[in-house]
Amino acid sequence: MLIVPVKEGENIERALKKFKKKFERTGTVKELRSRQHFTKPSVERREEIKKAIYKEKMQREEEA
Repeated sequence: MLIVPVKEGENIERALKKFKKKFERTGTVKELRSRQHFTKPSVERREEIKKAIYKEKMQREEEA
């Protein structure tokens, strides 16, 4: 359960923004979407490798 402390006189929009950010960090929506269809473990692994290669490439370009 998410708890968002709201200070006295704090704007409700700000509290809602904090809640949305906390909720996004939990990854609940992302997990729900991934469970809607089955992906084979080999496909998941392939995607992870692609992401790792991309990250490494971006990091090397940043250093150079």
